[in-house]
Amino acid sequence: MHLLLVSTLTLLVAACATREPAPALATPADAFFERLLALCGNAYAGRLGAHDASDLAAFGGTPVMHVRECSADEIRIPFHVGDDRSRTWVITRGAKGLRLKHQHRHADGSPDAIDRYGGDSAGPGAGSASRQEFPADAESKAMFAAAGMQASIGNTWAIEVESGTRFAYELRRANRHFSVEFDLSAPVAPPPPPWGSEAAQ
Repeated sequence: MHLLLVSTLTLLVAACATREPAPALATPADAFFERLLALCGNAYAGRLGAHDASDLAAFGGTPVMHVRECSADEIRIPFHVGDDRSRTWVITRGAKGLRLKHQHRHADGSPDAIDRYGGDSAGPGAGSASRQEFPADAESKAMFAAAGMQASIGNTWAIEVESGTRFAYELRRANRHFSVEFDLSAPVAPPPPPWGSEAAQ
């Protein structure tokens, strides 16, 4: 009986020793990034959601987003409004979570005075697979302050991705809420390259 018990314990120990470790679960940041990667190469038409009256003048055409460039750690999404190809959203993935930056270029490719602003998520475990938020970082706050854009210091941007149905970009701060939504169920023809890209030169 004693020999049988020892043999059984030996087999159990051996089984535990050779068992492969369970795969690490994807963080919300990784799951969100993968949703964006699944859109790569596609373009989608959108519409204004929450907005102020002043936004209507800046949005004189149909908004179109194009998930144009993708790598394992960076996704570039030009955001066009009519003939205005000045804006690109840049989402990067790192050990500390996700980062959103806004690239602004003039038609000749030169950077706007207010360029590369944005913020970081609260970490890999923050947010969810469908929504990530990006409060303005210190660099952006300093840029806004230097430009006299005090209200923008409190900016928080957010992106939502509901696979196959909806992509939303949002800006919130005190007394300000702006959003634009895109229909992921109906891809459209890709727009021309954004200003500042090599293909646009």
